[in-house]
Amino acid sequence: MTRPGPIERVAHAVSSGQVSATHVVEHALARMAALNPDLNLLVETCADEALEIAASHSGSGLLAGVPVLVKDLEDVAGHQTKQGSAALANVAPATQDSMIPKRLKSHGAIVVGKSTLPEFAIEGFTASAAQGITRNPWNLELSPGGSSGGSAAALAAGMVPIATATDGGGSIRVPAAFCGLIGLKPTNGVIGRWPAQSWIDLSTEGPFATTVNDLRLLMRTMSGPTHGDPAAFPTLDFTLRDLPKLSIVAMERTSDLGPLPSEVQAVFTDGVNELAKLLGADVTWRDPGTLFATGDPDLDWFNVCSVEHIMHLGRAWVTEHFDELDQSTQEFFAAGLKVSVDEYIDARRRRYEYVYVVDELLGDSALLVTPTVSQTGWLADGRLTADVPPGLLPPEVYATAMQNIVGLPAMSLPWRSYSNGLPGSIQVTGPRLTDSMLLDIGQVWESAFPWERVAPGYEPFDSFLD
Repeated sequence: MTRPGPIERVAHAVSSGQVSATHVVEHALARMAALNPDLNLLVETCADEALEIAASHSGSGLLAGVPVLVKDLEDVAGHQTKQGSAALANVAPATQDSMIPKRLKSHGAIVVGKSTLPEFAIEGFTASAAQGITRNPWNLELSPGGSSGGSAAALAAGMVPIATATDGGGSIRVPAAFCGLIGLKPTNGVIGRWPAQSWIDLSTEGPFATTVNDLRLLMRTMSGPTHGDPAAFPTLDFTLRDLPKLSIVAMERTSDLGPLPSEVQAVFTDGVNELAKLLGADVTWRDPGTLFATGDPDLDWFNVCSVEHIMHLGRAWVTEHFDELDQSTQEFFAAGLKVSVDEYIDARRRRYEYVYVVDELLGDSALLVTPTVSQTGWLADGRLTADVPPGLLPPEVYATAMQNIVGLPAMSLPWRSYSNGLPGSIQVTGPRLTDSMLLDIGQVWESAFPWERVAPGYEPFDSFLD
């Protein structure tokens, strides 16, 4: 059984003439104005431009008339891309769309604004000196995660049907987990990447959504190769299929970063058991720290990404603007400035060993199941508790970087809520290029355990069609 989502329903309503694109955009703009004061997830609203486009919309396309918020890491022609940084407050407007906004617009979607992120997308919370604190609709005291937290909060509040996301270390999956969404980090290269990412081989665009049907539709419109990406794959077929016989390797952590909090462990264990029943899969449990003999992907991720981000911005620029940056950004870049060429190259070489280990582990038909996040949540300003100073979140709260290192597809599935009101989740990692199969698994999961499409107290975006 599949559930139609707001993307599918709105696009059908516009293309069939049930409603106009103008009506849909006006609905989105009204919800943005009403909900943003509490959530603070908008960097910019493109009202006049969106209404002008809607007025002449053809009513055609897979995403006909569907409003989109674009994460302010991606370019929209004629608008600034501030990347959550006060140091970029006066950056020149983009001259063209980034690839994902361009692809969505080519299918009939309409950009209505830009969403918040932590400075330069380096954190698992969404707060910055430039844009303030973005809050989670499920609990306003807590974070929607990051770095695509503004986009995830928008979907969880029913503000818009589509909000774009990127993932270089968990930036789709972490906010999907904390906001009750289903989110997919694709196999690196399934969605072509251009220009080069700040974290060169590790980052990818990708979707989260309120239903699997919508997630599948987004993958159909986003995926495919592009000129300039040397690791791009041909377009995959995302048709729903019967699942093969699968097995599960379950791990509380892939790196030995300490025990899980008891509530996270209980929710995770229940999730593994339920998934195994649904799939008829045998489960093998592995202890943390038993996969990789030559290093730690989570620690190597930090060394690689901090260096590559400095080089992306320019070492001279980082040094010149260092005092303007947020505390966590300063800590990230300060660490990167100390990484030697030898340390960087060693980490890059170990990546191949990690890929080999996980490819051997999964083969063609095994799944790696882990928590999506190793905490029940954190405060909206990014602190784990009120008595700690601001700064980088510690590595032990994450469970998502290894998948970026090895480039495999990984999906966050909504699951039983925690006592703080945030949704729980489990993370399913599949073999390379099994992105469509992960969506099929998500469909089975959603049929058995349908989750709330929006946070309590909010209305789904497409409720106006009922």
